[in-house]
Amino acid sequence: MSDNNYDASHITILEGLEPVRERPAMYIGSTDTRGLHHLVYEVVDNAVDEALGGFCDHIKITINNDGSCTVADNGRGIPVDTMEDQGGKSALEIVLTVLHAGGKFDKNTYQVSGGLHGVGVSVVNALSEYLIAEVHRDGTIYEMSFARGGVAQPLTSRKNAGSDSESNGTIITFKPDTRIFETVNFDYDVLSHRMRELAFLNKGLKIEISDERTGFSDLFFYEGGISEFVRYLIAGKETVHPDVINLDTKDEENKVEADVALQYSLSYSENVMTFVNSVNTREGGTHLEGFRSALTRTINKVAKEKNLLKGIDSQLKGEDVREGLNAVISIKIAEPQFEGQTKMRLGNSNVKGIVDSLVYQSLSEYFEENPKVIQAIVEKALSAARAREAARKARELARRKSTLEGSGLPGKLADCSERDPAKSEVYIVEGDSAGGSAKQGRSRLTQAILPLKGKILNVEKASPHKILKNAEIQTLISAIGCGIGENFDITKARYHHIIMMTDADVDGAHICTLLLTFFYRYMPQLIESGYIYIAQPPLYRISRGKKEVYAFKEEEMRKIVEEFGEKGTSIQRYKGLGEMNAEQLWNTTMNPQTRVLKQVDIMDASYADEIFSKLMGDNVDARREFIYRHGKEVTNLDI
Repeated sequence: MSDNNYDASHITILEGLEPVRERPAMYIGSTDTRGLHHLVYEVVDNAVDEALGGFCDHIKITINNDGSCTVADNGRGIPVDTMEDQGGKSALEIVLTVLHAGGKFDKNTYQVSGGLHGVGVSVVNALSEYLIAEVHRDGTIYEMSFARGGVAQPLTSRKNAGSDSESNGTIITFKPDTRIFETVNFDYDVLSHRMRELAFLNKGLKIEISDERTGFSDLFFYEGGISEFVRYLIAGKETVHPDVINLDTKDEENKVEADVALQYSLSYSENVMTFVNSVNTREGGTHLEGFRSALTRTINKVAKEKNLLKGIDSQLKGEDVREGLNAVISIKIAEPQFEGQTKMRLGNSNVKGIVDSLVYQSLSEYFEENPKVIQAIVEKALSAARAREAARKARELARRKSTLEGSGLPGKLADCSERDPAKSEVYIVEGDSAGGSAKQGRSRLTQAILPLKGKILNVEKASPHKILKNAEIQTLISAIGCGIGENFDITKARYHHIIMMTDADVDGAHICTLLLTFFYRYMPQLIESGYIYIAQPPLYRISRGKKEVYAFKEEEMRKIVEEFGEKGTSIQRYKGLGEMNAEQLWNTTMNPQTRVLKQVDIMDASYADEIFSKLMGDNVDARREFIYRHGKEVTNLDI
């Protein structure tokens, strides 16, 4: 029962970094694997800010054997002199223990910075079991250690007698706190992908990353900048024009620099990466809006002038000119306004018009000097426009057909009676056998069942027109209810839990991958909104006498067998959901009280795009290399 006597004694004041430990998600977005890796990015961003200022050209990241991470740079080194207005504490201590303390607020120190919220490294300190800061300045090594945000060892100094005694820099080593994070296991691939991005975005910056746990290491150094980035994104795809278009321009009056690189491929998906001061703005923002507007406007203007718009009644639409587009947009501005501490989206309203104007002018000039390039791009866009029109007619035909049939929902869908999408969920299952068990075992109030026949089309290799003709994909689109492409409206989604429930074998994994590819390429908003899940059916049923237990992992099964004793214990390895009766399927996989679901998340859009292109695209060599590298990580592979 709550206390009605609410007075000053109920007010709690959190000192120092306590607010960060109390509400970590407010500062790093989450305490899952995304938030864990965000700690590394915060420390690295400080080093990149030194590089942007021209003071650093080498950053080294090491994942240590004990699970800690070390970030070293050869910048100027965090200041260590005392701050009299802070009780004589060193600047190093203030930077690491006080929120909103740092050089990012001093316009003379950093003209351009990604870390303008000023909470970066202090938040890392607060959320770490320990953090050790080592600063090299003017032939002296300064060291200070912390534990969960508090000072563990005061600042010490010693002369640097080593061969690098003349060099400056900062070395931060931290170990994430197991009390805070759901996992403290750094993913080398996720981190190395981000480090590669930073190297692309900062010409002349050398970034090394190594993993002592596995021996993996990479060195990233790109003198070609974002032009090389686009070549990396488009690798393995057939291109529409041979060279990357690079537009490096600036608005002196508003102090905005825009570096844009783009190239078209013959694929159907759009892959555009946006950055502000080297920060990955995954959700875009005003700079992306300006670029898209300028791209559509420029292509239409030049195409009209050159009489290239044949076969369509009006101008090309934005989605037409972006089909097959691979682009990187990197802008630098003095005072970016990011939406949220994790900096997912740029909010500066004036940037849209500035980027639009800069790109429009530069791209117009490029097309005038390269007529063959604009001709090839327009031909690609015209093909997209014709396919879009054919797809629209296919949708209208399907819509008319469904209207004549009645409800408009696919006949194979066993819908739930609940009409609130937030309380409704649909299980996408393979085949009639699993579908029958799922229909019998489900909760009819909130759970719908959608059985699919066989494997859906691999959308990575098919045109939108062909995709929309596929019966199973039509069924999916109709059941989910929010449309596709330009008609997509997430508010019309009929379920907020869209759960893929496939067999625990190779075919089941393949079906799940095909579904994920479709959702990522054509309904990414469902993933971004957290609507897509993967069911985790048990792998084993262990029984002895009347007692039976289910295990989801092999280690779990072995432990149960050890507890039961091998004698008289029966182990059943499930290969398909159809092997379970309705009651077993409900108890293990569908009961909200006991089931295990994995929520699908896009941690890094460019990394996701790369993986889908490798695994589902036409580049066999890239797929083989991926399998060789990650093959040892596979368990329970059916041959």
